[in-house]
Amino acid sequence: MGLKKKYDIVILTDSRFVNPVGADEYVQNILLEDNYAKEALERRGLRVGRTNWDNSEFDWTKTEYTIFKTTWDYFNRYEEFSKWLDEVSKKTKLINRIETIRWNADKHYLLDLKNSGVNIPKTIFIEKGDERGLTDIFLNSGWIDSILKPVVSGGGRHTYKIDRVNVFEYEKNYRELIEKEGMMLQEFQYSVLKEGEKTFVVFGGKFSHAVLKKAKAGDFRVQDDFGGTVHKYDASAEEIEFAERVVSMCNPFPVYGRVDAIKDNDGNLAVSELELIEPELWFRTKPKSAEMYAEAVLEEMVKNSKSM
Repeated sequence: MGLKKKYDIVILTDSRFVNPVGADEYVQNILLEDNYAKEALERRGLRVGRTNWDNSEFDWTKTEYTIFKTTWDYFNRYEEFSKWLDEVSKKTKLINRIETIRWNADKHYLLDLKNSGVNIPKTIFIEKGDERGLTDIFLNSGWIDSILKPVVSGGGRHTYKIDRVNVFEYEKNYRELIEKEGMMLQEFQYSVLKEGEKTFVVFGGKFSHAVLKKAKAGDFRVQDDFGGTVHKYDASAEEIEFAERVVSMCNPFPVYGRVDAIKDNDGNLAVSELELIEPELWFRTKPKSAEMYAEAVLEEMVKNSKSM
């Protein structure tokens, strides 16, 4: 496997997380998670490196594979990231594959899932340059509360909770955003406040483990960036089947993935996000899951070498 290469696989991260000084708990968790992945891969005899995706000094021809792990700035620099994808894919093999990365980067993928029979929250996609006002779109939806966010986003970027009282306040901000990028409006699912969001980690198409994310009091965002908390969660057989079915519908088939799900306003399980680029995989809640991750990665590498 890549005898002339320096690495068999390089783990991709964000430049902020390469050699951090005075790392806080948030960054320490990132380093811990990446190290779980690195050591599990090394235990399988692989030569593993780690660097930021935008490292201009790194020679990408020196690694057989690259795997996305904590590239948590790509959505803020998507045009640059997209161009980089084109270039790096000519020099090294990507995990997950470039087709998967591109598909999953834009939340229009939710429409593809819906068309395949997967339940998602009620959603209105608003394309870049749409001349309608946010107020008109929201009031015409008939919803009481909704969430507005970009179709390319992460970490709660430009994510706002809209209602019939405050919608006018977001009109100017929305107008500036829609001129530059597509947006989406979703009916707010009230279970998020009561039950939180369940996240199911899947490797090689098989469920590994789950966590429950809860927003802090007075907020709706479950990310720890905004004070959300994470709890171990025992997934039901129904939830495991749901998560595995969602991942099975992806083409190309992803090596790793995370299915974030909530109960919709009708009480049915619905996909809120499908994370196939750089999901947090929560190895620290189940350290042995890193072994399952590494096995799925190795299986992909072996499969590719046989097809060459």
